[in-house]
Amino acid sequence: MRIATAYGYAQAINNLQDRQQKLSASQQQLTSGKRVNVASDDPTAAARAERALAQISRTEADQRTLDASRNVMTIAESSLGSATDLLQTARETLVAAGNGSYSDSDRKALVAKLKDIRSQLLTVANTSDGGGGYVFGGQGSSSPPFIDTTAGVVFQGQAGETLASQADHLNLTVDGQQVWLNAKSGNGVFNTAPGTNSVTGGANGGTGWISSGSVTAPSQLPYPATPAPTYAVNFHVTGSTTTYDVLEDGNPIASGQPYTSNQQIAIPGKGMSVAISGIPADGDTFNVTEAQNDLNVFTSLDNTIAALQATNPKGGAVQQAVNTGMTQIDAALSSIQGARSAVGEQLNRMDGIQSRNDTHKLAAQTEKSNAEDLDMVSAISSFQNQQTGYQAAIQSYASIQKLSLFQYING
Repeated sequence: MRIATAYGYAQAINNLQDRQQKLSASQQQLTSGKRVNVASDDPTAAARAERALAQISRTEADQRTLDASRNVMTIAESSLGSATDLLQTARETLVAAGNGSYSDSDRKALVAKLKDIRSQLLTVANTSDGGGGYVFGGQGSSSPPFIDTTAGVVFQGQAGETLASQADHLNLTVDGQQVWLNAKSGNGVFNTAPGTNSVTGGANGGTGWISSGSVTAPSQLPYPATPAPTYAVNFHVTGSTTTYDVLEDGNPIASGQPYTSNQQIAIPGKGMSVAISGIPADGDTFNVTEAQNDLNVFTSLDNTIAALQATNPKGGAVQQAVNTGMTQIDAALSSIQGARSAVGEQLNRMDGIQSRNDTHKLAAQTEKSNAEDLDMVSAISSFQNQQTGYQAAIQSYASIQKLSLFQYING
C-alpha cells in the first residue's frame, strides 16, 4: 500500500497536536488541583460536585442563622441573670423594710433603693440585641418594647417570639410580655389580699395582715374552675373575743371559729390554708381568689413602693405590703428563672445543632473533593509520561521530515 508523504506529515502533525492538547489539559489540572475544571471533563462527577456545593451553601446559611440566634440567646441569658440578681436584692430590701423598729425615714431610704432597682429592671427589659432590635421585643420591635407611663410600665409590641428557623426553633427574640408582665400571681395557685370591712364598707380597720397561704391538699383544690369560686375570711369582734367565718362566694362554710394570731386558717375541704396575723377589727375581711397569669413585676414594685412610703402607716399595713411584695417578687423570680432555664436549654440544643452542621458540611466537602479533586501523585506521573511521549513524537517527526524524495534528489 502506497502512503503519500503529505499524508504521513499530516498524521504526524495531528498526533503532535493531540499530545499537546492532552499535555495542556494535564498541566491545567495540576495548576488548579482539580480533576474536573469544566462539566465536560466528567459530567457525572461535575453533577456530584454541584450537589455537594449546594449542600455546603445550605449548611453555611444554617450556621449563620444559628450564630445569630446564639448571640441573642446569650444576651438574653445574661440579662435574665441580671434581673434575677436585682429581684433578689429587692427581696432582701423588703425583708429589711419589715423591721418593726424602722421609722418612716428609714423606710424611705429603702424605697429609694427599690426605685433604683425598678429603673434597672426596666433597662434590662429593654436590652438591645446589638442589631437594631430588642431581645425581649416579642415578634419584633424597632423601638424599646417597654414604656414607662403614668399608668405603669406597658408593653408596646406583639406578644410572641421571632424565629430564625422554624425547623430547629431558633429564637431571635424572647416573649418579653410573658416574662415581665404575665407571671403567675400569688403563690402560683391562689391570691390572698385584704378586702373591705363588711361593717363600714371601707378598708380594713384593724392591724391584721394575711400571708400568701399554702396548699395543704392538692387533690382538693377548687382551681382551676369556671367560674372560679372566691373565698373570704370575715372577722367578728365582741368585747375581747375575736372569731371568724369562712365564706365561699359569700356563703358561710365555717362559722364562729376562734381566732389566734398567726395560726393557720383552713379553707374547709378546699386544700388551702392561710395565716392571718395582728389584730383585725370587727368586720375586717381577707380574700382568697384564683391565681392568674397577669403579674406585672413593675406594677408589683410600684404598689410595694407606694405602700412603704406612706406616712405613719398602720402596723398591719407595712407587714401586709412587705408580705405581698415578697410573694409577688417570688412569683416574678419564678417566671424569670423559668425563662432563663428555657434560654439555657436552647443554648445547649444549639451545641447539638452546631455539631450536626459541622458533620453535614464535612460530609459535603468530602463528597465534593472525591468528585472533582485531583490525585496529585498519579497526575504528576501521568504528566511526566505525556511530556516524555510528546518529546519523542517531536523527535520522530523531525527525523521523518528528512526522508522526502526532494531532499534525496537535492542531496
